[in-house]
Amino acid sequence: MSYKTIHACANDAALTARVTACLAQEGVEAPVAAVGNYMYAVASAADIEAAYASALAADNPDPGGDESVISDQMILSTVQANPPAAP
Repeated sequence: MSYKTIHACANDAALTARVTACLAQEGVEAPVAAVGNYMYAVASAADIEAAYASALAADNPDPGGDESVISDQMILSTVQANPPAAP
């Protein structure tokens, strides 16, 4: 696991948009505002980080937006297992 990969994944615009959509579907209030509370949990999930790192190594131009790299189920499972900490 690489902190550089986790950082890149957490700041991937396409993945952020997908996580935001997941939050909206899960009924999270103000998902656009809330997404930042979830991104590092999503990016550091072992399966997501490994898939993202592999896609980067393969020169995938859009690893966060590519559903064959990170599936919606991977995102959903991580979001459901990692509610944000209270501020």
